[in-house]
Formats: sequence, structure tokens, C-alpha cells
Amino acid sequence: MAYVPGVALLAVLTAGCTGGTGTEGPAAANKPGSPSVAAAPSGKYRTLPEPCRSIARSTLEDLLPGIAELPENQQEKAYRGTAAVTYDTDRRVGCQWKSEAADSSRSVVLDFERVVSYDTSVSDDDRAREVYGKKETAAHLPSGTFTPDDAEKVTASPSDSPSDSPSGSAQGTDGDAGAGSEDLRPRTLDGLGDAAFLDDLLTRAGSSAQHRAVSVVFRTSNVIVTVRYSEQPVLASQVPDSKELQEKAQALARKLVDKFSE
Repeated sequence: MAYVPGVALLAVLTAGCTGGTGTEGPAAANKPGSPSVAAAPSGKYRTLPEPCRSIARSTLEDLLPGIAELPENQQEKAYRGTAAVTYDTDRRVGCQWKSEAADSSRSVVLDFERVVSYDTSVSDDDRAREVYGKKETAAHLPSGTFTPDDAEKVTASPSDSPSDSPSGSAQGTDGDAGAGSEDLRPRTLDGLGDAAFLDDLLTRAGSSAQHRAVSVVFRTSNVIVTVRYSEQPVLASQVPDSKELQEKAQALARKLVDKFSE
């Protein structure tokens, strides 16, 4: 039998041992067929529409009747609106329109926010759902089922002080149409995008004028849209009609949902 030096024999045995562990190194993890975690899906929307072109002129004429009283050259500027200042138009854009009439001033504000999740385990839609949920929670919508008796709680005479509560208050005059049978409180809305709610806030502007702002917020996939329609009468004794503002704000929001669906 041939003689094998001790050093040579040790080298052979060592090579045999280390060769058996090769499949446990980093290279094995990268072998084809290894299980991998799929990234959460991105949202439906990759861009946002141009907000100042999102409302038809006929709709603006109805929402802001005071513009029709302006000289023609000023009307065109008023109908174009004023774009909000943003630093990333792929993520957030907005526009505002204002009108001054003899009896009141009105304004319409749009805000489009495209939510993007930077966590590969969380989808854009899930992240948008979380952002929307925080907005709804911040509105402090009243809970419980509306009854005709509740109408007295959300109706105030002109001498009453408007609510300054951040939760909003659907207050109006005793002449508000449908106040005895229709829920005009801040509330969630059905059939408007993936989720929606309405807030109605009446406050004092300055020392006497009463200002009402109705906001409709809805989510469609990874985009959150806010519509705010407000009115401030000239006379301190007048209270903006909650029912009218709510109906028009909701109608505008539904038109915007259809635009996103195109």
C-alpha cells in the first residue's frame, strides 16, 4: 500500500468536509425556483387630472352665480379658477373658484391626493384607505340613527350662535326645507366611490357674518378627493342653507367620481 504523508491526507479530508456545505451558502438562496415575496400591488391611478379643468363651466355657473355679474373679461378669469401651489403634481393638486354676489359670497375648492405606499408589503389602496380613515375620524361624525326629533338639534334660529366645534354642525334656519324629515348632519355617504363622508360646519366669520362650509370627501382606489363648497351671506341675520349646499356639493362629487371612471 502506498504511503500517504499526514499533511496530504489532512488536506483531502478537509476538502471533503467543506464541499458538503456548499448548498447552505448565499448562492443557494438565489437559485432558480427559490420562494420570493411578491410586492403589494400599486394603485389604479398613476397620475391626477388637471383640477382647474375638472368642473364644467355650466356647473360653475350654478355653484357660483355671482360670476355672471362680473364684466365678461373678468368672468373668464374667474371661471378658470386658481390652482393650488403644490410641489409634486403627481401626488397632490387643487383648484379654487370664488364669486361675490350682492347677497353672498361663495367658493368651491377641489383637492386631489394620490396616495403612494413606500412599503412593498402594503398596497397603495390599503395606504389610501388608512389616510381616508384618518380624515373621517378627524371629522367626528355623529353616531346613531337619525330620527325626526334630531332635526331640532341641528336647526338654529338666526339669533343662535353657530358652532365652533371641529366636529361640524349642520345648523340652519327654521325655514330649511326638509329639516324635519331629512338627515342633514355630518355623515357617511353610500354609493360614492369606495368610501365617502360629508361634513357640514357653520362658524362665524369675523364679528357677525355666518359662514357655512360643506365638505364631501371620497376615496376611489388610491386617490382621495375633497370637495368644499361654502357660502357667507352679507347680512348677519342670514344663515346659509345647509340642504342646498349639501345637495350641490354631493352632485359635484358624483360628477368627479364619473370623471375618474372614464
